[in-house]
Amino acid sequence: MTKLTSSKLQHEVLDELEWDPSVDSTKIGVTVENGVVTLTGHVRSYSEKLAADRIAKRVKDVDAVANEIEVKLDGERDDSDIAAAALDALRWNVTLPKDKVKVTVAKGWLTLQGDLEWDFQRRAAFDAVRNLRGVRGVTDNIAIIPKLKAGDVKEKIEAALRRKAELDAKKISVETSNGRVTLRGDVRSWVEREDAVEAAWAAPGVHNVVDELRVRAA
Repeated sequence: MTKLTSSKLQHEVLDELEWDPSVDSTKIGVTVENGVVTLTGHVRSYSEKLAADRIAKRVKDVDAVANEIEVKLDGERDDSDIAAAALDALRWNVTLPKDKVKVTVAKGWLTLQGDLEWDFQRRAAFDAVRNLRGVRGVTDNIAIIPKLKAGDVKEKIEAALRRKAELDAKKISVETSNGRVTLRGDVRSWVEREDAVEAAWAAPGVHNVVDELRVRAA
Protein backbone atom coordinates (compact mmCIF):
# COMPACT_ATOMS: atom_id res chain seq x y z
CA MET A 1 0.00 0.00 0.00
CA THR A 2 1.36 3.40 -1.06
CA LYS A 3 2.04 5.81 1.81
CA LEU A 4 0.69 9.34 1.78
CA THR A 5 2.87 12.11 0.39
CA SER A 6 4.29 14.62 2.86
CA SER A 7 1.85 17.27 1.63
CA LYS A 8 -1.16 14.98 1.97
CA LEU A 9 -0.03 13.75 5.38
CA GLN A 10 0.39 17.35 6.55
CA HIS A 11 -3.23 18.09 5.60
CA GLU A 12 -4.42 14.90 7.33
CA VAL A 13 -2.69 15.87 10.58
CA LEU A 14 -4.01 19.43 10.40
CA ASP A 15 -7.55 18.12 9.81
CA GLU A 16 -7.24 15.73 12.76
CA LEU A 17 -6.05 18.55 15.03
CA GLU A 18 -8.93 20.75 13.88
CA TRP A 19 -11.40 17.93 14.50
CA ASP A 20 -10.33 17.32 18.11
CA PRO A 21 -11.78 19.88 20.58
CA SER A 22 -9.05 19.24 23.19
CA VAL A 23 -6.60 21.50 21.30
CA ASP A 24 -6.70 24.91 19.65
CA SER A 25 -5.49 23.96 16.17
CA THR A 26 -5.24 27.61 15.07
CA LYS A 27 -2.15 28.01 17.28
CA ILE A 28 -0.37 24.85 16.03
CA GLY A 29 1.81 24.49 12.94
CA VAL A 30 2.56 21.19 11.16
CA THR A 31 5.41 20.22 8.85
CA VAL A 32 6.12 16.74 7.48
CA GLU A 33 9.20 15.10 6.03
CA ASN A 34 9.53 11.37 5.31
CA GLY A 35 6.75 10.43 7.70
CA VAL A 36 8.13 12.55 10.55
CA VAL A 37 5.66 15.19 11.77
CA THR A 38 6.97 18.33 13.48
CA LEU A 39 4.54 20.31 15.61
CA THR A 40 5.24 23.98 16.33
CA GLY A 41 3.39 26.97 17.75
CA HIS A 42 2.09 27.54 21.26
CA VAL A 43 -0.69 26.28 23.53
CA ARG A 44 -2.13 27.31 26.90
CA SER A 45 -1.21 24.24 28.93
CA TYR A 46 1.18 21.30 29.09
CA SER A 47 -1.80 18.96 28.85
CA GLU A 48 -2.78 20.53 25.52
CA LYS A 49 0.77 20.03 24.22
CA LEU A 50 0.57 16.33 25.08
CA ALA A 51 -2.85 16.10 23.45
CA ALA A 52 -1.51 17.53 20.17
CA ASP A 53 1.24 14.90 20.19
CA ARG A 54 -1.28 12.11 20.78
CA ILE A 55 -3.61 13.38 18.03
CA ALA A 56 -0.84 13.56 15.43
CA LYS A 57 0.34 10.02 16.21
CA ARG A 58 -3.04 8.48 15.53
CA VAL A 59 -3.03 9.63 11.89
CA LYS A 60 -2.23 6.88 9.41
CA ASP A 61 1.33 6.87 7.95
CA VAL A 62 2.80 9.02 10.75
CA ASP A 63 6.07 7.34 11.71
CA ALA A 64 7.25 9.78 14.40
CA VAL A 65 6.35 13.13 15.97
CA ALA A 66 8.73 15.91 17.01
CA ASN A 67 6.78 18.06 19.45
CA GLU A 68 8.28 21.57 19.50
CA ILE A 69 5.14 23.30 20.75
CA GLU A 70 5.73 25.89 23.49
CA VAL A 71 3.49 26.30 26.53
CA LYS A 72 2.48 29.94 27.06
CA LEU A 73 0.45 30.40 30.23
CA ASP A 74 -2.31 32.98 30.56
CA GLY A 75 -1.07 33.88 34.05
CA GLU A 76 1.94 33.04 36.22
CA ARG A 77 1.65 30.90 39.36
CA ASP A 78 4.16 30.75 42.20
CA ASP A 79 6.32 27.59 42.27
CA SER A 80 5.47 26.90 45.91
CA ASP A 81 1.77 27.11 45.07
CA ILE A 82 2.24 24.63 42.19
CA ALA A 83 4.22 22.27 44.45
CA ALA A 84 1.50 22.34 47.11
CA ALA A 85 -1.20 21.66 44.53
CA ALA A 86 0.85 18.78 43.07
CA LEU A 87 1.31 17.15 46.48
CA ASP A 88 -2.43 17.41 47.16
CA ALA A 89 -3.21 15.83 43.77
CA LEU A 90 -0.83 12.93 44.46
CA ARG A 91 -2.18 12.35 47.98
CA TRP A 92 -5.77 12.26 46.75
CA ASN A 93 -4.98 9.65 44.08
CA VAL A 94 -6.00 6.26 45.53
CA THR A 95 -3.76 4.29 43.15
CA LEU A 96 -0.60 5.79 44.62
CA PRO A 97 1.09 4.65 47.87
CA LYS A 98 1.27 7.44 50.41
CA ASP A 99 4.32 9.75 50.28
CA LYS A 100 6.20 7.60 47.74
CA VAL A 101 6.39 10.34 45.08
CA LYS A 102 8.37 13.53 45.72
CA VAL A 103 7.86 16.83 43.90
CA THR A 104 10.14 19.73 42.99
CA VAL A 105 9.18 22.77 40.93
CA ALA A 106 11.39 25.29 39.14
CA LYS A 107 9.89 28.10 37.03
CA GLY A 108 6.73 26.13 36.43
CA TRP A 109 8.56 22.94 35.45
CA LEU A 110 7.65 20.06 37.75
CA THR A 111 9.88 17.03 38.51
CA LEU A 112 8.58 13.76 39.98
CA GLN A 113 10.88 11.38 41.87
CA GLY A 114 10.42 8.22 43.91
CA ASP A 115 10.17 4.40 43.70
CA LEU A 116 7.02 2.55 42.61
CA GLU A 117 6.24 -1.08 41.77
CA TRP A 118 4.00 -0.63 38.72
CA ASP A 119 4.15 1.56 35.63
CA PHE A 120 0.42 2.31 35.89
CA GLN A 121 1.25 4.02 39.20
CA ARG A 122 3.98 6.08 37.50
CA ARG A 123 1.50 7.13 34.81
CA ALA A 124 -1.13 7.93 37.44
CA ALA A 125 1.31 10.25 39.20
CA PHE A 126 2.14 11.97 35.91
CA ASP A 127 -1.54 12.38 34.98
CA ALA A 128 -2.35 13.74 38.43
CA VAL A 129 -0.05 16.76 38.02
CA ARG A 130 0.15 17.48 34.29
CA ASN A 131 -3.19 19.32 34.18
CA LEU A 132 -2.49 21.63 37.11
CA ARG A 133 -2.68 25.34 36.37
CA GLY A 134 0.75 26.90 35.97
CA VAL A 135 2.60 23.71 34.99
CA ARG A 136 4.83 24.27 31.94
CA GLY A 137 6.14 20.72 31.77
CA VAL A 138 6.78 17.56 33.77
CA THR A 139 9.99 15.54 34.11
CA ASP A 140 9.23 12.00 35.23
CA ASN A 141 12.15 10.58 37.23
CA ILE A 142 10.10 7.94 39.04
CA ALA A 143 11.84 4.55 39.21
CA ILE A 144 10.04 1.21 38.83
CA ILE A 145 11.54 -1.38 41.18
CA PRO A 146 11.50 -4.95 39.71
CA LYS A 147 9.60 -7.51 41.77
CA LEU A 148 9.63 -10.50 39.41
CA LYS A 149 12.25 -12.56 37.60
CA ALA A 150 12.97 -11.67 33.95
CA GLY A 151 11.45 -14.94 32.74
CA ASP A 152 8.21 -14.28 34.61
CA VAL A 153 7.95 -10.77 33.15
CA LYS A 154 8.57 -12.09 29.61
CA GLU A 155 5.81 -14.69 29.98
CA LYS A 156 3.33 -12.11 31.28
CA ILE A 157 4.05 -9.71 28.40
CA GLU A 158 3.79 -12.42 25.74
CA ALA A 159 0.47 -13.56 27.23
CA ALA A 160 -0.81 -9.96 27.21
CA LEU A 161 0.15 -9.57 23.53
CA ARG A 162 -1.72 -12.78 22.64
CA ARG A 163 -4.85 -11.49 24.36
CA LYS A 164 -4.96 -8.42 22.12
CA ALA A 165 -7.04 -9.49 19.11
CA GLU A 166 -5.78 -6.66 16.90
CA LEU A 167 -2.12 -7.71 17.33
CA ASP A 168 -0.31 -10.59 15.64
CA ALA A 169 1.79 -11.67 18.63
CA LYS A 170 3.76 -14.13 16.51
CA LYS A 171 5.41 -11.21 14.72
CA ILE A 172 6.61 -9.57 17.94
CA SER A 173 9.58 -10.82 19.95
CA VAL A 174 10.08 -9.93 23.63
CA GLU A 175 13.40 -9.75 25.46
CA THR A 176 13.70 -8.93 29.17
CA SER A 177 16.61 -8.09 31.44
CA ASN A 178 16.52 -6.45 34.90
CA GLY A 179 13.24 -4.64 34.29
CA ARG A 180 14.21 -3.62 30.74
CA VAL A 181 12.00 -4.91 27.90
CA THR A 182 12.93 -4.84 24.23
CA LEU A 183 10.24 -5.30 21.57
CA ARG A 184 11.13 -6.26 18.00
CA GLY A 185 9.10 -7.21 14.95
CA ASP A 186 6.45 -5.77 12.65
CA VAL A 187 3.08 -4.12 13.30
CA ARG A 188 0.56 -2.69 10.85
CA SER A 189 0.05 0.80 12.33
CA TRP A 190 1.25 3.30 14.92
CA VAL A 191 -1.79 2.39 17.06
CA GLU A 192 -0.79 -1.29 17.09
CA ARG A 193 2.75 -0.25 17.95
CA GLU A 194 1.51 1.75 20.94
CA ASP A 195 -0.74 -1.15 22.02
CA ALA A 196 2.27 -3.49 22.09
CA VAL A 197 4.37 -0.99 24.04
CA GLU A 198 1.49 -0.42 26.48
CA ALA A 199 1.22 -4.17 27.06
CA ALA A 200 4.93 -4.30 27.89
CA TRP A 201 4.68 -1.38 30.31
CA ALA A 202 1.76 -3.07 32.10
CA ALA A 203 3.96 -5.88 33.43
CA PRO A 204 5.12 -5.57 37.06
CA GLY A 205 8.66 -4.32 37.61
CA VAL A 206 9.18 -2.93 34.09
CA HIS A 207 11.11 0.34 34.24
CA ASN A 208 12.17 0.70 30.61
CA VAL A 209 10.68 -0.38 27.27
CA VAL A 210 12.87 -0.25 24.17
CA ASP A 211 10.59 -0.01 21.14
CA GLU A 212 12.30 -1.45 18.03
CA LEU A 213 9.04 -2.34 16.33
CA ARG A 214 8.58 -1.45 12.65
CA VAL A 215 5.34 -0.12 11.21
CA ARG A 216 4.62 -1.94 7.99
CA ALA A 217 1.20 -1.53 6.42
CA ALA A 218 -0.50 -4.75 5.34
